Amino acid sequence: MIIHFPIALLMAGFFSELLGLITKKEFFKNVAVFMLLLGALGAIAAYVSGNMAGDGIDEGPLKQPLERHELAATVTIWLAAVTALFRVVTFYLKYSRSWVSWVFIVLFAALTGSVATTGYYGGQLVYKHAAGVELALPDFGDFTDEN
Repeated sequence: MIIHFPIALLMAGFFSELLGLITKKEFFKNVAVFMLLLGALGAIAAYVSGNMAGDGIDEGPLKQPLERHELAATVTIWLAAVTALFRVVTFYLKYSRSWVSWVFIVLFAALTGSVATTGYYGGQLVYKHAAGVELALPDFGDFTDEN
């Protein structure tokens, strides 16, 4: 869950911001701010969790896909931090020029794309390379013939 909440919060926050621009309702923009902040904090937790899970994979078939995922996650963390900081500063200063809204939308769109890319690479790690998947056979019991 630590991985999926930031994804959902950041994606939903972006769409809430778009809805706020279209409908001109501040409610959706305010929701987007809180979702962005919570999603950015959650993304940091997910990044730390992923780094701990990937420790020790320095070679082998998982090395390259893991490095690709880690690079995408690093870009995502930086974009989340920059986007959240930009929005908080402009929100706090009540700076509401039209170009600010467009810069924020571009940053948030880039963040959303980065989240999607990072999620894609993470999915490839699990579903293509079976990273973190435990293979266990069921216990079939003892099949010795006791008759």
